[in-house]
Formats: sequence, structure tokens, C-alpha cells
Amino acid sequence: GEELPFDLVGQVIYYVGPSPAPPGKVIGSAGPTSSYRMDPYTIPLLERGLKGMIGKGGRDAEVAQAIQTHHAVYFAAVGGAGALLAQCIKKADIVAYEDLGPEAIRRLEVKNFPVIVAQDSYGGNLYASRET
Repeated sequence: GEELPFDLVGQVIYYVGPSPAPPGKVIGSAGPTSSYRMDPYTIPLLERGLKGMIGKGGRDAEVAQAIQTHHAVYFAAVGGAGALLAQCIKKADIVAYEDLGPEAIRRLEVKNFPVIVAQDSYGGNLYASRET
């Protein structure tokens, strides 16, 4: 129920807990975490204007429906590719909860960040089994 210390409207969240940045680097290894762990928090964030999420793995049916309802998108990043993904992060600034260390909220600037659309706002879902 608390107000967030940043505006979510139109933003994308990357579910990541990066390792510490080595000398001369913006960020350490930054691979995606399993998105299902965020499912209990996703709908309230979508209701506040969140438009995208990046993680790995499927989402529950309620979240999948909420992604469609709120015209959002869920992107999948490749697990195990944290070092590669970190090379695509050009800037990382902590914007909230610095005391949480790796779980602090950062504003990331990325270039050529390799993700695929796993769930779209029309109900398309790569993780859903489909009968043909």
C-alpha cells in the first residue's frame, strides 16, 4: 500500500540481482531470475502502469491474463547468460532501496539487449501449451 519512490508508468522491470561490478565495469553478471517468484507482486505493479517485465520462465495464469488486460508485455532473457547480458548494460544507477544491495532498484540503460517476447498483450504466450 505504500507509494513507490519512482514512477512505474510505461516502465519495464528486469528481474535481476546482479553481482558486484568488477573494476571498470558498469555492473557484474546480470542474468535473469525466475519470474514466477514475482507473480504475487506483478498485478499491483501492472495496475500502477508497469508496461513490461524481463525475466525467465513462465508466469501463472492470473498474471498472464493481467499482462493482456493491462496491455503489457513479458520478455524472456536467457538464463545462464549473465555475463553476456551485462555487456549490454551501458549504465546502471540505483534509484531506490540501496540498502538491499543486489536487489536495489536500478535504472538501466541497455543496448542490443537480447530478449524475446514471451507473452504479448494479445494473449500470445510462448510458455502456454497449444493444441494444433
